Amino acid sequence: MPKRSSFLTLAAIDLDRSEPTALHRQLYYRLSNAILTRRLVPGTRLPPTRALAAELGVARNTVVNAFEQLLAEGYIEGKVGSGTYVSHALPDDVLQTRAKSSPPTRAISSSAALSKRGAIIASAPAKQWQDSGRPRAFRPGIPALDEFPFETWRQLANKRWRTLARDSLSYGEPEGYRPLRQAIVAYLGQSRGVRCEPEQVIVVAGSQQALDLAARLLLDPGDVVWMEEPGYRGARGALLAAGAKLVPVPVDAEGLRVDIGIRKAKAARVAYVTPSHQYPLGVTMSLARRLKLLEWAARSNAWILEDDYDSEYRYSGRPLTALQGLDTANRVIYIGTFSKVLFPALRLGYLVVPPNLVDAFIAARAMADRQSPVLDQAVLADFIAEGYFARHLRHMRALYAERRAALVDAVNRELDGMLEITSEQAGLHVMARLPQSIDDREVARRAATHNVEAPALSDYALTHLAYGGLVLGYAAVNENEIREGVRRLELAIKNRSNKITKSAFAD
Repeated sequence: MPKRSSFLTLAAIDLDRSEPTALHRQLYYRLSNAILTRRLVPGTRLPPTRALAAELGVARNTVVNAFEQLLAEGYIEGKVGSGTYVSHALPDDVLQTRAKSSPPTRAISSSAALSKRGAIIASAPAKQWQDSGRPRAFRPGIPALDEFPFETWRQLANKRWRTLARDSLSYGEPEGYRPLRQAIVAYLGQSRGVRCEPEQVIVVAGSQQALDLAARLLLDPGDVVWMEEPGYRGARGALLAAGAKLVPVPVDAEGLRVDIGIRKAKAARVAYVTPSHQYPLGVTMSLARRLKLLEWAARSNAWILEDDYDSEYRYSGRPLTALQGLDTANRVIYIGTFSKVLFPALRLGYLVVPPNLVDAFIAARAMADRQSPVLDQAVLADFIAEGYFARHLRHMRALYAERRAALVDAVNRELDGMLEITSEQAGLHVMARLPQSIDDREVARRAATHNVEAPALSDYALTHLAYGGLVLGYAAVNENEIREGVRRLELAIKNRSNKITKSAFAD
């Protein structure tokens, strides 16, 4: 079969020297497109590299590199320098032939492509992890980012960069930077009554990773876990992802109903609790309940996950000692985070684990993502050691107490009979109870249309609750924003109900 000569014109393969793409890549794209669109048909002979280079006004290597790429991908055949032709068996022809000879395949759904565990993880509400941008009233769980001493943090970071040893740029200890672990031990012992050594502290990427590690290490699929009802959704997701069977245990004014937990699932493997400031109801677990929970765990050989997420903030009286500090049987895994006291993007938290679990947790931490960034840990250790952490906490306690008071005052004044705040004076949010006739999810949806974030209490529960409510964070917004947020919230609730009286809050 006679070979056709190519009819390549400068217009067909015009090269633009102002483009950031290299000339040989431009030539490759122009020629491959001409071949695929059949402007260069199979069997067409391409001009010699020298001749084409001269015609285009480029170096011969530019043409050689483009031809070699086309040759490697099957667009052309032959040998550069001894005659090169458009391939008779183009890659796209092969693909089309295979497509015609193969039976049609059904699209694989995302659920079918996942493992059972993967499907559980994927079912977690994505919105839970997508809170971003400047917080609005009343997004819970976010501190006052505008009050953080970023200039001090910057100075400490700059100092660390100047003095950081070269060895620190290699892998560090999976359990965390030792000076930071020592600082955490000193802080917890003084402020929370936690009894531990630095060897028991595992630095992690926030409390969510702590929950995930604990769940994967302590639970087999099908193991039973007591879950506070209502309770923290992040913990629920981590426990379900580990294959746990969640048993909802109600919370009252004294915290977790241990007696109901024992009655429903005496042989549970794990109990998840937030005893210092229950999330989201805001109550503090009484000493009697704490001791009863510890007694059950010791007797049943069960584990307690104590999530102490915002215990630093209490505005009246002193907080009770952490469960871990009362534990004499080494059944408590204590979880803390710096997200609520500093800023969430820091992604540093910690676990305090019983001595017999230390090696297992270190191994799991190393498998998860090896370690947290050493520089961030070092800066935080300096921030604590040089007194800035304690100073920041004192400032934030005073500020949050003022913002909480502003929210309570505005709710009592503007929403009297519509919302009833039931939380104790602690933490970064309040739980505001709605009358029984009001659907809290509907109110939350309406609030969103008024540019207010007010999560529904029902979204934190596994079962149907006797009453609904709204979880209102106050730490991240100033007093003017709080008062404006309450006015917007009033519109959302009034749109749902006409006249509500205090009698609507039935026990």
